[in-house]
Amino acid sequence: MANELLIYTQKTTPRVSYIFKHIFIRILNIPIKFTSIVEEFVAHDDLKMSYGKSPLGNEFFIQSHGLLFEQEINDVEINISQWDSSPCFFGTGKKSNLPFDIFSASFYLLSRYEEYLPCMLDENDCFPAEESLAFKHNFLDKPVIDIWSYKLLKSLKEKYPEYKHKPNTYEYISTFSVNQTFLFKGKGIIRTIVSSIYDLFTFKLYSVWSRLTTLLSLKKDPYDTFAKIIELQDKYSVKTLFFFLLSNYTTYDNNITHTRRIYHQLIKSISDYARVGLLYSYFTMDDEERLIKETSRLEKIINTPTKLSRQHYGRNKLPDTYHKLIDLDIQEDYTMGYPKHLGFKASTCTPFYFYDLNFEFQAPLKIYPYAFNDTSLRFEMQLSPKQALMKINHLVNLVKQVNGTLISVFHNDSLSNFEEWKYWGDFYEDVLKCAKS
Repeated sequence: MANELLIYTQKTTPRVSYIFKHIFIRILNIPIKFTSIVEEFVAHDDLKMSYGKSPLGNEFFIQSHGLLFEQEINDVEINISQWDSSPCFFGTGKKSNLPFDIFSASFYLLSRYEEYLPCMLDENDCFPAEESLAFKHNFLDKPVIDIWSYKLLKSLKEKYPEYKHKPNTYEYISTFSVNQTFLFKGKGIIRTIVSSIYDLFTFKLYSVWSRLTTLLSLKKDPYDTFAKIIELQDKYSVKTLFFFLLSNYTTYDNNITHTRRIYHQLIKSISDYARVGLLYSYFTMDDEERLIKETSRLEKIINTPTKLSRQHYGRNKLPDTYHKLIDLDIQEDYTMGYPKHLGFKASTCTPFYFYDLNFEFQAPLKIYPYAFNDTSLRFEMQLSPKQALMKINHLVNLVKQVNGTLISVFHNDSLSNFEEWKYWGDFYEDVLKCAKS
């Protein structure tokens, strides 16, 4: 194969295969081949590199840290240093063409190694951003694995100046989590009466009036922004995914009931224009029976197997949650990100496969990491739409520089321009203009 990179390593472990494929094939679009035969490697007179403790000759060489040749989970010592303007760790010796073993460092971040180690969990019993290496060392907002990969490419091209590289292309994926389909419609008599009384006693007279006009069909429900989303999808040619909550009512999951005909009609209608997945409810992280029930509900509505998933509140316990999704034949998960923070939880802006550290193999579940969500911008960071757009513009530029995939999380109510989302009605379109320019 033309321009195939031959990689020599004494042993091609599952960890080596996994991370080299992510960096060279998925990020850099460079086909690779492994060999442990010295004679084959020496005879190869084209693009090649070795990875190990010492070089074989004067080939492009990166010294290994050792993590990729281990099989257990250990408390790894990490010291962060700077590589030009990028943070990095797992330093190498003078013979190495790179000052760091970016393959071991990338594996540590991508496999979510740190989530398997003991730590303090957050209020949702999940791994918190504050415990992460990226947060502690201020690189959460950078897709450092992709940045390192392009630094590697630059060094490789200096060694092989005749090599012609064809990069991947930047992509933007817009996703919507639908956990409040409507604000007033379909809530049932008791919930409607209780909410109306509460609004009256708290003097939310505009809400009382809006609820009345919506229920009398004089006005569209404020959160019913789906036609607008589809219209913008067509206008900007943006790939859009919808994740619908189909759980029983709980404190954390208080959408309209999953049995409502109006809800089923909406989901079927949306599935004609965009891909549809399941927003698993809060308690499915510890309750496999709920997980199976909710999966079945969506499959009955859209008459097709459920392949896409996201966890409500970002509740994801590694590796248990992913094991359950794999058992249900879920192919793509869009939970990877911190609900209260912008940035790259797995330090990459390129979709990747889940690596199971317990069983040491690459699982058939593809992870799509998101970079930002509307609620963190609005409520956690307390930004104005203009300030939020500046943050997003920064992320867009970073992802474009490494030809990655930018993924956002929005909610249908953020387009409503109603109450807490007042002045944010045009924000989504502004993001599309920025991300698609």
